[in-house]
Amino acid sequence: MINSDLTPWTGGRGLATYARDPFTSFRREVDRLFNDCYAPAEGRSFGGANGEGLWPSVDVIEAGPEIKVTAELPGLKLEDIDIELHDNALTISGEKKQELKGENGGRAYVERSYGRFERTIPLAAEVDADRVEAKFKDGVLAVSLPKNEKAKEKTRRIPVRPQA
Repeated sequence: MINSDLTPWTGGRGLATYARDPFTSFRREVDRLFNDCYAPAEGRSFGGANGEGLWPSVDVIEAGPEIKVTAELPGLKLEDIDIELHDNALTISGEKKQELKGENGGRAYVERSYGRFERTIPLAAEVDADRVEAKFKDGVLAVSLPKNEKAKEKTRRIPVRPQA
């Protein structure tokens, strides 16, 4: 076999052959394996490679006079969570520490899971920092951010006219 038979862009075979080429598939798998091995520990702890599966999952809802932020933090305790409001952005951060010990037939085992997370949510409206409330129950964090009076004044409806 000559070398030009192995290259997908020669011989008029086109891109379809490139996708089915066993060497290309093998190389992609090896590349993925190395990317997974050398990914930062934070990425492996709470999400997939390349930033997928960001943790925690967050819902942001602007409901009338306030913004409601809900974050799912399963397995965390209240003392593991830190919330800050700075420059009209809400930052939720914390550290997950989990240790599982057990004994099975005279053999002891210990499993540990540690990882730090941080999620910053930019807010579209100014909020009244003195009236912000946060509640945590059953692994769900709920933050209520009342809008500032200045933000209500800055919001106005703009009429849209047809172009002449």
